[in-house]
Amino acid sequence: MNSPNDTHSVLVGYILWIFGFMGAHRFYFGKPITGTIWFFTLGLLLIGWIIDLFLIPGLARRADLRYQAGPLDYTLAWILLTFLGIFGIHRFYMGKWITGIIYLLTAG
Repeated sequence: MNSPNDTHSVLVGYILWIFGFMGAHRFYFGKPITGTIWFFTLGLLLIGWIIDLFLIPGLARRADLRYQAGPLDYTLAWILLTFLGIFGIHRFYMGKWITGIIYLLTAG
């Protein structure tokens, strides 16, 4: 069920969960501290990563309550970051041309 302020997709959360042992889904849902912990511990030795399989719908609901929808699609920005981030495409999408060019010239 979608909330009125649907800023985070459960489907994208599950797609990022595949890479979740590196914390990608945690960063997406606005959890940078646990995302960093997952990155350095490989998802708490994969145990936390497996548990997150069941926590993603709740993470999406809390993120929807916490963040306001804006003129840019948050989910699209994350998809661009995840798959084309080395080229800075997500920065260009957000209108941040200078940092986009820096990403492009330095490979992220």
